[in-house]
Amino acid sequence: MILLALAGGSRAETTVSQSNDPTAVAEQGLVQLLFQERVGLSSVPPDRVAAITAAPAKRSWPWSREEPVKAPAEISEAWLAAQPHARGDAQFQCLAQTIYHEARGESVQGQVAVAEVVLNRLEDPRFPKTICGVVGQGGRGGCAFSWTCDGRSDQASDREAWDQAAKIARAMIDGAPRRLTAGATFFHTRGVRPTWTRSYQRTAQIGAHTFYRRALQTAALQ
Repeated sequence: MILLALAGGSRAETTVSQSNDPTAVAEQGLVQLLFQERVGLSSVPPDRVAAITAAPAKRSWPWSREEPVKAPAEISEAWLAAQPHARGDAQFQCLAQTIYHEARGESVQGQVAVAEVVLNRLEDPRFPKTICGVVGQGGRGGCAFSWTCDGRSDQASDREAWDQAAKIARAMIDGAPRRLTAGATFFHTRGVRPTWTRSYQRTAQIGAHTFYRRALQTAALQ
């Protein structure tokens, strides 16, 4: 038994039954086995017993096959530079591509803000319930995010910009706070002024993008 070995070789003397009754042999053997375990266990220090019987710690791998990385309180250039290359599933890819294609020329905050819009939509019942569903959503003859239907290649040609977009996507999916856009679910570039902005509440102006959310509605007084 493992416990006996851990106890430093401590063991009890055993006898073998000479009975021709297999049932009797089995019962006697079980009694002897339980007695040996009890003797061996009594000689093992309590702290070692606790270590042996403790369940293994659950591990997760948000950064592929590397040690888990806790999402930061704020994503900065310095923090991103210290992170390994980020990887993930299809949902991660959809968010990373949106950051890359919609905001790769923006500051870190500008890229995080775009990621916030995608993730904010997940919490709104009027939008799809997956990142890829949100990103690929269409309607009224257009696309929710222009990069998905602009006819251009979706392949990232700027590897440095892609690496940063991927790290931001990974951090946002892993729980980095959304504090920049005040719950925005829409944005547009500063060079245009869509008609829909008239009925939406502006929440932030970050870099080349202006961010909006639906105006809060209150019940009318009777």
